[in-house]
Amino acid sequence: MRIAEGFPGQRLRVLPRPMAQQALQRPGTRALLVTDCGYFPQARAHGRVRTEPIAQAVVLLCTEGRGWCTVDGVDQAVRAGQAVVIPPGVPHAYGSDPDDPWTLWWMHLDGQELPALLEVGSAVGPDTVRTPAKLFRAVALLEEVVELMERELSPATLFAASAAAWHFLATLADAAPPQGSHSDVVGRAKDRLQRNLADGTSVAALAAEARLSPSHFATLFRKQVGLPVLQFQTQLRMARARELLDTTDLAVSAIAAQVGYPDAFYFSRQFRSIHGTTPLRYRSQSKG
Repeated sequence: MRIAEGFPGQRLRVLPRPMAQQALQRPGTRALLVTDCGYFPQARAHGRVRTEPIAQAVVLLCTEGRGWCTVDGVDQAVRAGQAVVIPPGVPHAYGSDPDDPWTLWWMHLDGQELPALLEVGSAVGPDTVRTPAKLFRAVALLEEVVELMERELSPATLFAASAAAWHFLATLADAAPPQGSHSDVVGRAKDRLQRNLADGTSVAALAAEARLSPSHFATLFRKQVGLPVLQFQTQLRMARARELLDTTDLAVSAIAAQVGYPDAFYFSRQFRSIHGTTPLRYRSQSKG
């Protein structure tokens, strides 16, 4: 038998639904609102099964122990240091491991911007289990949410809790997906592009490394990143070019070569098309 709450040392706050509806009409919390939150230490026998979807997203952060989740029919294990984000409107279930019960920080989210935030954070789809790059920061943000909701439920406090929740979702953009997932394939491709700016890495080469067809890989990359492969590569190269222009006295031709443009004239044209000015004029601009 699994239980929803009632664990020694737990913390739990639920925003009254009339108050939630009011908050969803106000600026700030209209975009994103924490409706429920809590902390369940060593939650033995904890679990929920929701065959009827709910309107809120469910966020779980496991800091100790283990558990599992099933989201839209996809089963995944959850271990310490991992987060689960379940989008609204999706049937799901989750529970604590019977031998090594998890400790959870958790929250439920609503709001007009919620679907977009989940999409930007790559938190939707089958890879709902993520590993935050900075676990201590993720925990601190959820703890901040709970502490704010425990303090009072004024509009200002709800807005502050929403801001912390927003920040937490933003951290998921840098979270590592499970090994072997589609997100992992895209993540490795992004890492290769970042490490090898001077190389003429092609979509075909990246697809071959991922053991996918070029068209499938390109579609997957664009869906995950929001940009085509070559446009993403150009952004990386231009970011490095700006850094070199700002921090070194290297000639434009040397910078062009370092970021993958053997032809300095072509580099300058590309730079101008993106920045609206030439590399030398960019270097002379006052910044900071």
